[in-house]
Amino acid sequence: MSPFFVMSLLFGLTFGQTASLCAPSEYTIHVEKRECAYCLAINTTICAGFCMTRDSNGKKLLLKSALSQNVCTYKEILYQTALIPGCPHHTIPYYSYPVAVSCKCGKCNTDYSDCVRERVRTNYCTKPQKLCNK
Repeated sequence: MSPFFVMSLLFGLTFGQTASLCAPSEYTIHVEKRECAYCLAINTTICAGFCMTRDSNGKKLLLKSALSQNVCTYKEILYQTALIPGCPHHTIPYYSYPVAVSCKCGKCNTDYSDCVRERVRTNYCTKPQKLCNK
């Protein structure tokens, strides 16, 4: 093996252990209410990316809580509110949604994150679409 290849491999392994690719990423949420005439497309940011994890060989010896793997999750979050157009007066036309300000690698908190590997595709509109203007 060439010295350049060995150095590249060592650098990659060292850098890969300390760096994660977890960061805010642009995402579009589609929101609609049964009573309202339109579906609202909201551009926001979510946490997405890669976090280094290790699977222990001693699974039977460790507590289940020690086997939790790190995921890309919210470090700092704020909420914004949008007005869904075409709603009758008796309906609350507002929708609050999260905006990721910063992200971190950590344990998945089901209070504000979807911790499931496979998601059901529900992010679409069945009504005419409007874009959220801030």
